[in-house]
Amino acid sequence: MIRAVMVALLVGLVSAFGLWNSWQAALKTQVQFSEAYAEVKAGDTALKLCRNWLNTRQLSGSSCRWLSLYLKFHPELSKLHQGVYKVQPRQSVLSVLQLFASGKVAQFSVVLKEGETLKQSLQRLAQSPYLQYDLADEAELTALLSWPEQWGTAPTLPEAMVFAETYHYTAQSKASDLLKRAHQLLLQKLEQAWQQRAADVPYQNPYQLLIMASIVEKESGHEPEKPLVSSVFVNRLKLKMKLQTDPTVIYGLGDSFNGDITRADLKNPHPYNTYQHFGLPPGPIALPSYSSMLAAAKPEASDWLYFVAKGDGTHQFSRTLAEHNAAVQKYIFGKN
Repeated sequence: MIRAVMVALLVGLVSAFGLWNSWQAALKTQVQFSEAYAEVKAGDTALKLCRNWLNTRQLSGSSCRWLSLYLKFHPELSKLHQGVYKVQPRQSVLSVLQLFASGKVAQFSVVLKEGETLKQSLQRLAQSPYLQYDLADEAELTALLSWPEQWGTAPTLPEAMVFAETYHYTAQSKASDLLKRAHQLLLQKLEQAWQQRAADVPYQNPYQLLIMASIVEKESGHEPEKPLVSSVFVNRLKLKMKLQTDPTVIYGLGDSFNGDITRADLKNPHPYNTYQHFGLPPGPIALPSYSSMLAAAKPEASDWLYFVAKGDGTHQFSRTLAEHNAAVQKYIFGKN
């Protein structure tokens, strides 16, 4: 009798062990993903996903039955959170369900770069994965922008009205919401720069500072030089000299610019041509960095009025036109 009971118990243990192994094997069965991201949609459940994997022959019917039994002991894995998740090419059924139940959806990012135009930024957003591009045109963006009343009349164009930065978002976020964040950050950074401005800078409002910052951004990528570049333009404004900066001419030409600035381009009377018009152009020409804002707000004290690129990312600064022409001959034409 005792022997029979022991045999029965042994058979039961072997059977239970076999069932346990089958259970574990089913949960460790790997699911293959053809893309780096997988989406959990509204109404998706663990068993529904299992049936989908069954239909694609990645799982067997017994795997789904074992999963159904497992979920009775772990009901928290039945509650999947809607969203897009970063997945591995092959993951076990259990790890996939744990990920989908965690709610730790994938984070995406887009970079709005210093020196690029708003048109380029919007193109970048339109091409960003899993981001809903919900703007028909720049007019819709303009309607989203705010402008502090104490800063005077609000700009009529949205150029440079967002801050150059890396922005993170989750799947199905709206581009308009991201741009609102970028705009608020721009206002914050511009206010900080405006509060630090030198007493003698010739700006009537923060918008003019932003315009100058955008010019500095396009003229110099060498951080230590930015306050010097700014000083040249501020000195010219104070002396009522034309700024004569090529990036403003190029911006005003828009899509008609073919990559080489010509004498005809310099004579083009468009409002951004600082060879033809005195003072600042009517608006910014690119997204400036915060360092360019600070350079515009606090230009280095100097008597420089000219500069020319040396070909290594830096510039040669000059006080007189004669000095400048000599520098042009040296650095542009290679004549000593």
